[in-house]
Amino acid sequence: MTTRLLLHPMGAADAASVEVGEPPAGSLWAPGYPDDGDRAAARRFLATCADTGSPQPFGAYEIRRRSDGYAIGGAGFHGRPDSDGRVTIGYGLIRSVRGQGYASEALRALLVFARSQGVASVMGDADLDNIGSQRVMAAAGMRPAGVDDRLTHFRIDWTRTDRPDA
Repeated sequence: MTTRLLLHPMGAADAASVEVGEPPAGSLWAPGYPDDGDRAAARRFLATCADTGSPQPFGAYEIRRRSDGYAIGGAGFHGRPDSDGRVTIGYGLIRSVRGQGYASEALRALLVFARSQGVASVMGDADLDNIGSQRVMAAAGMRPAGVDDRLTHFRIDWTRTDRPDA
């Protein structure tokens, strides 16, 4: 949870609803949610659940505004930390709420959580032309870690003494 957002941990039923674009009973979705990115993240989450079980708390989260309860996007980890303590993150918002600081707020919350769990490194990426997302990661403390033909890669590393499990 952040000042303006609730990061709601998704279960398989939540992800299945997002994948087909039909809100479960009692859920509030802002117009435009879920978008194609949310559906792709839901499919990835469901595939992980089918292969290895739920990765929560290192799974998908629905981003909800605290002010009205509406889901406006998604954020989360692409799975549990690997043997070196590394995880990959992703996030996305519906177009109508971009530029209001929600992505930065959600990403910072994920990074604080990852660090509190002893994660050593968090990685993410953005399309080369997605300057907004690159700025979000940089503002959250992530640093550019390379560029390929379509993506700019970012990461943040914590030393063992920076982490609570040290």
